[in-house]
Amino acid sequence: MTYKIVRHDQESDEITHQLFDSYDEAYDVLEEIYSDICCSDADYGDRPYYEIIEVEE
Repeated sequence: MTYKIVRHDQESDEITHQLFDSYDEAYDVLEEIYSDICCSDADYGDRPYYEIIEVEE
């Protein structure tokens, strides 16, 4: 199975162009992106929302 990360706003960026061999690999990328956000002072309006999807081959 292959996975990719998509944005909910349908835009493309360097993250959405990548393919991953496992869900865990994609998750690790998102974890790195969001790890610097503290829940108490996060401004989520400045960041796109990503989702991991399975790509049918």
